[in-house]
Amino acid sequence: MKKDLLKIAAFCLCAALSFNASAEKADSKKPTHIEADQMNSDDVNQVTIFTGNVVIKKGTILAKAGQAKLVEDPEGYRYITLYAAPGQLASIRQKLDSGPNQWMEGYGKRIEYNDKDEVAQFFTEARGKKLEGSKVMEDIQGEYLSYDSKTEFYSAFNTNEGYSRAGAGRVTAVIQPKTTTNSRKKKK
Repeated sequence: MKKDLLKIAAFCLCAALSFNASAEKADSKKPTHIEADQMNSDDVNQVTIFTGNVVIKKGTILAKAGQAKLVEDPEGYRYITLYAAPGQLASIRQKLDSGPNQWMEGYGKRIEYNDKDEVAQFFTEARGKKLEGSKVMEDIQGEYLSYDSKTEFYSAFNTNEGYSRAGAGRVTAVIQPKTTTNSRKKKK
């Protein structure tokens, strides 16, 4: 379940920026709209920086940050970094294909996605949530969350350097029990 949540976060981040994978399949065919107070683009170096109240929309995907940096390498791979505004967290929200009202949300002071390696990383006050409507079904928190979609390997650590250190805090996960068809009938 935790693996699915981080996988969704990785897919959501890449879909928001025109990458090929997405949690909501229809989102990949939608245009990407980016709004910000300012944009600077360096076509020679393939770097675009959006600054100030950055809002990225693509289908059901909504990403918010204080700043977003998009880099494309000579091979065509894209790397995106979302930076939180002071006193806030950068965020991503996307509807899931798994149900009519299921959503994924991811947060961090910095969120990075590497299109070449297909790795998403959430740094400092990192958090991933899966929701059914407004009910939180899964909630993972740590200073660092990472998901490698090629190997389907995820990690959560108590430092934002990507490793755990004694005394640095705890990683937490809350996973609600699955509701089965039989248990729904009994409640009625």
